[in-house]
Amino acid sequence: MLSRIYIKNFALIDVLDVSLNKGLQVITGETGAGKSIILGALRLILGERADIKSISNTEEKSVVETEFALNNRFKKFFIENDLDYDQQTIIRREILPSGKSRAFINDVPVTLDVLKELSSQLIDIHSQFETSNLFTAEYQFKIIDGLSENKNKVEEYQFEFSDFQSLKTQLKKLQTQLAETNKESDYKEFLLNELEELQLDDVDYQELQNQLSIQENAEMISENLAQVLSRFHQEEVGILSFFNEAKNKLSKISEVSNTFSDLDNRLETSFVELKDIISELEHEAEKIEINPENLALLSELNNKINSLFLKHSVSGIEELKEIRDQLAGEQQGASELEASIAEISESIVKKEKTLQNLAETLSKNRKKSIPVFIKKAEDLLKKLGLEKAKVDIQLQDSPDFNQFGKENIQLLFQANSGFPLKPIQTAISGGERSRVMLAVKKIIAESDELPTLILDEIDTGVSGKVAEEIGNLMREMSADMQLIVISHLAQVAAKGNDNYKVVKQDVSGKTQSTIVPLSSEEKLQEIAQLLSGSKITEAAMAQAKELIG
Repeated sequence: MLSRIYIKNFALIDVLDVSLNKGLQVITGETGAGKSIILGALRLILGERADIKSISNTEEKSVVETEFALNNRFKKFFIENDLDYDQQTIIRREILPSGKSRAFINDVPVTLDVLKELSSQLIDIHSQFETSNLFTAEYQFKIIDGLSENKNKVEEYQFEFSDFQSLKTQLKKLQTQLAETNKESDYKEFLLNELEELQLDDVDYQELQNQLSIQENAEMISENLAQVLSRFHQEEVGILSFFNEAKNKLSKISEVSNTFSDLDNRLETSFVELKDIISELEHEAEKIEINPENLALLSELNNKINSLFLKHSVSGIEELKEIRDQLAGEQQGASELEASIAEISESIVKKEKTLQNLAETLSKNRKKSIPVFIKKAEDLLKKLGLEKAKVDIQLQDSPDFNQFGKENIQLLFQANSGFPLKPIQTAISGGERSRVMLAVKKIIAESDELPTLILDEIDTGVSGKVAEEIGNLMREMSADMQLIVISHLAQVAAKGNDNYKVVKQDVSGKTQSTIVPLSSEEKLQEIAQLLSGSKITEAAMAQAKELIG
């Protein structure tokens, strides 16, 4: 419930501070007195755009503050948004002289999105020109779902539908990724196979170059090794024979002096090293084999590796291994994408079954409630002066799930007998809109916990008996909710539990608007003035008393 409105430095309002109560709160006032200014300020609480032009004194900030009496069903919202819950919650908007605006809930700064989410659950402002939401599927489903007691099922369905939409988005994203991956998949697979065939982990590139060089020069190497070994092993003139003879002669004089002894030891060491070298040369000579087939295999492997170096713009085996591993990872990634797509597709199928069951339940309940809505609506419209009006709600199956189920809705209307029902947006006239909307609001109020409802001159254009019925209807609605009505009708004002008047006056040469609560006597005077104009007659006073009852 909206329990207090405080406005400072906003348009024609210097300071406005008014407390409100439960039930029917009626606000009256002359045209241009500032009623629309108050509504404009309240729309800031709903998160609408702030305009620096609204600041009266541009050297000070403009403040709009509202206080609400909340029940415990709002605790969840405060917890989820890390806000302190208070049964008397204050929502405030400030417009700074710089043009910036700030929003607060219980003095904690919040974003406009958070502000909108809370305030939309607290206030519903409806003016005589704001009936377009009656034409939307969302609002029409809200009407029938309220009568169907579908609220919990709708919440369950929309939770599942949100997951369903999220899964479809994920699936589309993965499918796009897989399509992009598959565009080059065949070529990348060819590159990967090409690299894997070489068994790069077993390739020693330097050793390959060494073996290839040996094979390419095997004949020359073999000839030279044979000549070298021959020089060592010739019996009379071979190097070993001369070396051995020299070693024996030096050995004879090694005992003469330490100098010769050291030289003898060094020569002995060299002789051992020489024999070891000869032994290895003999071993290598035995291995040398002129093998054209082996040479061809080594050349082929070398050519393949060099070709891959060129193709991938690298110069080493390790770099080729990195490319191979990357390609293998990408191929694995494609497989993982396919697995994820399969998993999400399966989840979507399961979710569709859940949604189908919920949608069928919603539809079944709605169809049961359509006759109830028709009777309630037509009875109310008769009271509101539309005796011939007919309404209907049509549900059509939808091939796809939407946020309301698996069907579309159409609210039909006709004000005159003998004509076919048509979609309400094409069949309703300007003079009928407010009364149809009021009837709908009454039906919703009976089945749903509405927030504070503010009706701005929704009764414009009616009088007499219809005006009386509108007043009665508003009084009935206010039994279970706070209903704030801005009206020019005496019949409506008479039904108010509390009455207020917006007045405009000059203060120190400056026009200012404010709102004042009316006492019982002031209420009587105001109703009489609504009946007779500026000059209040005795007849008007008598009629005002009769209206108040």
